[in-house]
Amino acid sequence: MILEQSVSLLHIDRINTFYGQSHVLQDVSLGIDEKKVVCLLGRNGVGKTTTLRSIMGLTPPRSGSILFNGREIVGKPPFRIAQLGIGYVPDDRRIFPDLTLYENLELARRLSKKGKTLWTFEKVYDLFPVFRDLRDRKGTQLSGGEQKMLAIGRALMKNPDLLLLDEPSEGLAPLIVQNLVEVIGRIRSEGVTILLADQNLKFCRRTSDRGYILEKGVVQYQSMMEEIWQNEEIVKKYLVV
Repeated sequence: MILEQSVSLLHIDRINTFYGQSHVLQDVSLGIDEKKVVCLLGRNGVGKTTTLRSIMGLTPPRSGSILFNGREIVGKPPFRIAQLGIGYVPDDRRIFPDLTLYENLELARRLSKKGKTLWTFEKVYDLFPVFRDLRDRKGTQLSGGEQKMLAIGRALMKNPDLLLLDEPSEGLAPLIVQNLVEVIGRIRSEGVTILLADQNLKFCRRTSDRGYILEKGVVQYQSMMEEIWQNEEIVKKYLVV
């Protein structure tokens, strides 16, 4: 039997990120293999969003290394990082409110690398069938859940290798969260690697292979998601609100 070898897509080594004089991320290290889903867990204010922003170059680390596909991206501007194949869905979605759903997707459309599966309008519509009825509706006319799905669809239109999702389940009704679990599974099946930051342990257990727990800007614990789920001491110490 031939075992499939894991290939590291993103490797973060001891990054330190600041907001002014506030030292937010302290020697944070983590790794993500291709076609895997990894989650950042922790309470509010522990550094989950800052980790994603550090990867995207929106809040660049002052020290440390971030390798994407073996290439150093610390110091590169966000648009260059996006062009290398990283898509980012912030927690506030950032869709264009006065543009239609279709126009939001059109603005993000980008040709993929040769030989890579294309995320087209039709594929995004298959992922979110409701989009077909909402294509001419402006961003301001969409519900919170619809806006979140649009933000994910827009990021996919850039044909990323790595998708960053910030608090994807936050504020969503249980039925929409269930749909999101299925969506993430389908995105992964298309070969997209995912790093998500979320407080919802049950959601992360259903979507992720591995978890990193942050507390006060430090990775306090890491393991496979099922092991984290079963570790009552760790859950109580770092995740229970």
